[in-house]
Amino acid sequence: MSNYILIAIIMFYLAVLFFLAFKAEKNAKSRWVNNPYVYSLSLAVYCSAWTYYGSIGIAANSGVDFLPIYIGPVIAAPLWIVLLRKIIRISKQHKISSIADFISLRYGNNRFLGALITVICFLAILPYISLQLKAVSEGFEIISDETSYVSKSIWDDSTFYIAVLLALFATFFGTQATDASEKHRGIVTTVALESILKIGFFLLVGIYVTFFIFDGTQDIFDQFSQIGDVDRLTTIQGLEGGVNWFFMVALSFFAIFLLPRQFQMAVIENNREKHLKTAIWAFPLYLLLFNLFVIFIAFGGKLVFGDTANAEYYTLLLPLSEGHLFLTLLVFLGGFSAVISMVVVSTLALSTMVSNNLIIPYGFLDKFIENHPDKNAYYIKNIRRISIFSIIILAYVFYYHFSIERSLISIGLVSFVIVSQLAPSFFIGLYWNRGSARGSIAGIIIGFAITVYTLILPFTTNIVSGNNNLAEHGLFGISLLKPYALFGIDFLNPYAHAMFWSLTFNILVYLVLSLIYKGNYRERNYAEMFIDSKNYSSLQDSALVWKGEAYVADIKNVLAKFLGEKETTRALRIFFTKYDLPQDTQVADARLINFSEKLLTGSIGSASAKILIASVVKEEEISLLEVLKILEESKETIARNKMLREKSETLTLLTDQLRQANLDLLDKDKQKDEFLDTVAHELKTPITGIRASTELVLEDKEMPDPIREQFLKNVLQDSDRLSRLINNILDFEKLSKGKTTLDLAQNDIQQTIKKAMEVVKHMAAKKQVTLVNKNPHKLSLRYDADRILQVLTNLLSNAIKFSPAETGVVTMDYKLSNQSIELSVTDNGKGIPPEDFDFIFDKFYQSKHQNTKKPEGSGLGLAICKQIVEQHQGTIWIDKSYKKGAKLVFKLPFD
Repeated sequence: MSNYILIAIIMFYLAVLFFLAFKAEKNAKSRWVNNPYVYSLSLAVYCSAWTYYGSIGIAANSGVDFLPIYIGPVIAAPLWIVLLRKIIRISKQHKISSIADFISLRYGNNRFLGALITVICFLAILPYISLQLKAVSEGFEIISDETSYVSKSIWDDSTFYIAVLLALFATFFGTQATDASEKHRGIVTTVALESILKIGFFLLVGIYVTFFIFDGTQDIFDQFSQIGDVDRLTTIQGLEGGVNWFFMVALSFFAIFLLPRQFQMAVIENNREKHLKTAIWAFPLYLLLFNLFVIFIAFGGKLVFGDTANAEYYTLLLPLSEGHLFLTLLVFLGGFSAVISMVVVSTLALSTMVSNNLIIPYGFLDKFIENHPDKNAYYIKNIRRISIFSIIILAYVFYYHFSIERSLISIGLVSFVIVSQLAPSFFIGLYWNRGSARGSIAGIIIGFAITVYTLILPFTTNIVSGNNNLAEHGLFGISLLKPYALFGIDFLNPYAHAMFWSLTFNILVYLVLSLIYKGNYRERNYAEMFIDSKNYSSLQDSALVWKGEAYVADIKNVLAKFLGEKETTRALRIFFTKYDLPQDTQVADARLINFSEKLLTGSIGSASAKILIASVVKEEEISLLEVLKILEESKETIARNKMLREKSETLTLLTDQLRQANLDLLDKDKQKDEFLDTVAHELKTPITGIRASTELVLEDKEMPDPIREQFLKNVLQDSDRLSRLINNILDFEKLSKGKTTLDLAQNDIQQTIKKAMEVVKHMAAKKQVTLVNKNPHKLSLRYDADRILQVLTNLLSNAIKFSPAETGVVTMDYKLSNQSIELSVTDNGKGIPPEDFDFIFDKFYQSKHQNTKKPEGSGLGLAICKQIVEQHQGTIWIDKSYKKGAKLVFKLPFD
């Protein structure tokens, strides 16, 4: 393909990404930008050109040894819900903008430690960025069939111009805000999109190689087994191989937390903690899919090219060898996407670290013009822009002079080993409050020095002198000092070997010095804030222990230099309102000191923020015991506040319950009054009827016999009605006080059902309601036949009463369940109102939605049913899911 066409395609691709990033920045609050899947995909910035090309190279020559680089992150992912969540919370509380800020703040805002971490990250990431440029350059050569670009000057090298374009992209979207802790939604969105493209194109070429160039996975293995050692390439190779794997897994585990680009995307760009729930499964799934075809592409490339081609670029060479230029172009764009993501995010993170931890605190802080916030913001942005350009151009120079002859994987692993020196200070410092700045600094320096000696120095001396004496004979000819076999350990690969010795001494020095030197009060203060971040988040600004003399006016002047008068006034007003302080407060306390440092941290870094605030306050030295005492008091305050909140919530709940109980009592009292009125009415009606009928019979001696007989029948009916009412009242009294005993015997439930239906059939016939016995089968169990008959009769008569005349249907049914029988009575009436569900079986309760103007009955029928059923160790309830009327169900257990 023509160079000019390829460059035009790259320019167009970058223009599309630039446009999408611009739209994402403008719509930063859109759900298409802020969602857990975009966040999870942005974490795939981990998959750089090393993943896209380098893994194939390892797989072709060393088989499954490419896997540990991905197993580490997969192991780390489930821990994110605890570990990464804690890191995110701390970072948000303190407006952290980089991993250097995070670690240095843990150790008392130590300026030198922040600068040291920045230098370590710079030295680790610069070669890593050069690796990406190398991948672009070599991919460009392959697809354009141009192999002479490297020998020309940089002005003739297309890679140089691509590097400049990447710098422009990172500069535009990475420096729009002065506060580096703010989110960069445009960059996050484009990284997520590029993650989709790079995995999509990689899977596409994997499918093409596996199923079109070859006849599936088995075909590749069968053919490769004839020319290569498949067993060696698909196994770990014993104990030594297992130890190497362990260290490589640990190395990648550390990298997923400590690489500046990963910290930037996982922590700084996280705007919702709940996105972690998606990321813990989506990111490992992404890595799994990315590695699905690696081994097959590697073996397929070996089969096609043998040892005549660079295995790292099989993804480009294989489709190109088959004449599929379009597929090759897609794969190239996928690799280019991996490069863009890594370079842009890494330079963004590094530029923030360089400006906030090196340039501003060491030399530029005094040059900020007083009371000119706009100019200060302009200077800060320019420092970061120059840093971004400088980093990318230096990476290009490193690539041009040093990395051309090195493999992608070797450069990447050197970067991993260097950045792993931050692990002890980072991980141990999160959970051990004795960790000190002195121990951290010494440990990192010792670890880095050992890394240089065991990994970087042999390579450098070999390039400079042309011999390999140091690696073969050791320093001063001492064999125990061989860089690749230090103290006789010669079975580890160079990267595992360097990691083992550097981290061993790093951890030892860190622990020993931290135990010997306790650190100052500020270190211990921040240590407690980090370790107990969950509790201290409730106090936030009060968590800083500070004693001295400070004035609001002086602090306000410092803040105004960077935030402007308007923003400063607004921030202070919010602060005073939050802590219920007068707006004209003159003397500053520890809370305002901490609040002010946080406001400045995002713009100039935690170290510079500390220096600026310290320049206008008079801080007094505090003893460590005093710090611990204050922190303990803070913890007690938190515990006391928590206890008071819990008690307040309990009292509120009890008050609500008491109020509800009072309302229930009033309702019960009202129902009781209605019940007494109803009972009085029900008693009075038959008595009045009996009296009237009796008087008429006595007074009219000549009354015809048929009429006299009718009056006497009326007297008898009213007597029965009065007897039933009295019996109901007496029944409920006995049942509720447990004065009755059940006459339990083995009975046929079908016979009891038929008796109940016989009792109510006249009532049903009078209203023209149809009675249905749905289950006519016999079933024998132990129960009191008279009492269950009473329950069934009551339920059936209620159902008939509330069924519509002429069209009403009442159904009696039963079914067996686990160790019990469930009997149900259903009707097709209006149903029971939802507000009656919880009270329908209470004594005195009568539904207010009956069809009559005044509630019928005594209100004891269903209450008696409940007492009888419960005496049988059963339960009775309303089927709330039944919508075609009412359905009442009761359950009787088997013996």
